[in-house]
Amino acid sequence: MRTMLFAAASLSLLIGAPSMAAPCKDAKGRFAKCPKAPTKTVRCKSANGKFAKCGTAGAKPV
Repeated sequence: MRTMLFAAASLSLLIGAPSMAAPCKDAKGRFAKCPKAPTKTVRCKSANGKFAKCGTAGAKPV
């Protein structure tokens, strides 16, 4: 039973590793740099709960 469990675990590691480390490719199939994940913009709310420009009096980041 242990040997079957060990074999299944090692097989899953061999199959799963290449899919996790898949690099980015361009349209022609060549390796390319992966684009950076977009950064989340900061939104602020005023004291009454409505969205406002960050930096105005009483505005706090959400």
